[in-house]
Amino acid sequence: MSAPDAKPAWTPHQPADRILTTLKTRGALGIPDIAKVLGVTVEAVRQQMAKLEAEGLVDAESRPSGRGRPTQIWRLTGAGHQRFPDTHAEMTVQMISAVIKVFGPQGMDQLIGEREQVMRADYTAAMRGARSLEARLERLAEIRSREGYMAEFRPEDDGFLFIENHCPICTAAQACTGFCRSELQLFEEVLGTGVRVSRVEHILAGARRCAYRIEPTAKRRAA
Repeated sequence: MSAPDAKPAWTPHQPADRILTTLKTRGALGIPDIAKVLGVTVEAVRQQMAKLEAEGLVDAESRPSGRGRPTQIWRLTGAGHQRFPDTHAEMTVQMISAVIKVFGPQGMDQLIGEREQVMRADYTAAMRGARSLEARLERLAEIRSREGYMAEFRPEDDGFLFIENHCPICTAAQACTGFCRSELQLFEEVLGTGVRVSRVEHILAGARRCAYRIEPTAKRRAA
């Protein structure tokens, strides 16, 4: 886990980076929508998109739009997603393979469990003073964003949707799904009793992000 004062893994500054980040966090968009999000002109976005397309970082598909011309919807390519860091990917996979080879699957489970204990202690400390579920989710989003997950949350129906737009350990998670299982359990524990957490989108299943449905079960039972 990153230190509390660590800087975000991805901080966009250049216009092209801001466009890539917008597509990463919001999904496929048309050029006018991107311009609106960034507060710039359509022409400025169009110029940047031409450069990004030439670099193979974005591509577009045409979608029908009534009687007019089809709308061009832009999205990140595989190369575009790779612009967002997967922390020490190659070395991590090598280490996972070595642990399993030497200590077996049980050794890998112990390693993940130790990582989970450290994260649980740090996350629990960060939750002190956060009395409401919304306040705890805000703290969790801050922590996860510092670790590179580009996390955010929003109200949805009777609960919340917690979103991680990037996974900085994606390669490790592909090599060992125990990391994902561990983090799902960890979220339930640090968000407090009376909360149910379920994963509704998963990068490893082909989604563009990971998303979790957060439901206050105590409130539902009282109703």
